[in-house]
Amino acid sequence: MAPAPRASSFFSVLLVLLFALSVGCASATGVFQVRRKFPRHGGRGVAEHLAALRRHDANRHGRLLGAVDLALGGVGLPTDTGLYYTRIEIGSPPKGYYVQVDTGSDILWVNCIRCDGCPTRSGLGIELTQYDPAGSGTTVGCEQEFCVANSAGGVPPTCPSTSSPCQFRITYGDGSTTTGFYVTDFVQYNQVSGNGQTTTSNASITFGCGAQLGGDLGSSNQALDGILGFGQSDSSMLSQLAAARRVRKIFAHCLDTVRGGGIFAIGNVVQPKVKTTPLVPNVTHYNVNLQGISVGGATLQLPTSTFDSGDSKGTIIDSGTTLAYLPREVYRTLLAAVFDKYQDLPLHNYQDFVCFQFSGSIDDGFPVITFSFKGDLTLNVYPDDYLFQNRNDLYCMGFLDGGVQTKDGKDMLLLGDLVLSNKLVVYDLEKEVIGWTDYNCSSSIKIEDDKTGSVYTVDAQNISAGWRFQWHNSLILLILIRTIWSCLVIA
Repeated sequence: MAPAPRASSFFSVLLVLLFALSVGCASATGVFQVRRKFPRHGGRGVAEHLAALRRHDANRHGRLLGAVDLALGGVGLPTDTGLYYTRIEIGSPPKGYYVQVDTGSDILWVNCIRCDGCPTRSGLGIELTQYDPAGSGTTVGCEQEFCVANSAGGVPPTCPSTSSPCQFRITYGDGSTTTGFYVTDFVQYNQVSGNGQTTTSNASITFGCGAQLGGDLGSSNQALDGILGFGQSDSSMLSQLAAARRVRKIFAHCLDTVRGGGIFAIGNVVQPKVKTTPLVPNVTHYNVNLQGISVGGATLQLPTSTFDSGDSKGTIIDSGTTLAYLPREVYRTLLAAVFDKYQDLPLHNYQDFVCFQFSGSIDDGFPVITFSFKGDLTLNVYPDDYLFQNRNDLYCMGFLDGGVQTKDGKDMLLLGDLVLSNKLVVYDLEKEVIGWTDYNCSSSIKIEDDKTGSVYTVDAQNISAGWRFQWHNSLILLILIRTIWSCLVIA
């Protein structure tokens, strides 16, 4: 996958991943804990805060648009500053690993022992661990089904023989690379056994063992142990579990950028209901059909090319990106409409952000921006979402000119977590639709167990009893996984 323009959000996250199925063939649920990385409103200097956001998004954007060379197919994933990171446990006995969580990524991979170029320390204040496949892991051979299936039906060109390890290589747009081979091992998780109750379980998953890193992925500043992708490829953990008929290929998130929390769920969300729009078929990312943009109820007059789809065009929904990026003409037209009532308001440019002084209520003083999509689905972006405060009365726009980010993205609309905040977003890959609704992401949702019909009320703040790691202002997220239909493990 040509990695998607994904820059991290105002917060970075600590989740503890609980994936799928119970060894005892029972329905499974799990919990995530998340922690914000970037504050919603900058507490440090303006230039430092904005520069950090731009660096984060610049890396993500470049990688999304870069060429990807994967021996097994799939896509290039996150960057050195992902929106979320989670602690998962792998192996028997299990060891903990911190991995980025990315809705536009595919494979799960972690750094291997004796990895060349892999970081040993992290500026995030976490302890890094390198995975040793000689423990309980099994190396995937080139002749095995996973390798062949993810190489367009044949043995990958990186395989000198069918008995060789099945290799992968990802090259990102900024020049960073990760190379390694696939292994199968147990991923540990907490299964929700009732409202607020969890039990430990595990699943056998095929994932990448990173043997060599290059570029910014090896930087210790934002270093993690690996990446966990929630993309559409058959190589993703979600797809593996769905192919084994253990989970629904549906997931959802609800991001509270003000409080730094939210909900992340795998399974059938029954409340709240969301309206959906079709995903553009046969593309790598979560592309949707944009049909119009209005500001304060007035439709913007935009070039027809704004609504095209194709390579380096179209509209991408990406919760891994912090900000929103628009083609230059769309950006300028939107900017003029937002400030139409304040034409005499002095605007200042900091790090390519448009900033201004304003002492009144921004929600009362500025218009709602509405994106309209195929299927009569709209996305409302409120002033408190697209204007963020840096100090006292200084506000900056969270929309940027895509042409200043990368030339490859100048015709693309990238809608990041700024426009997704306080919305429940559901990715239904079975029906090939995505949908959302305005929602209080610090409240509760209801998720159904497909086999038993039981409905669990999940509160984003209170389901924490099953975890050893407690964080100040941490968020609990739940995974509800479909009941196991068989006890077979993934080969």
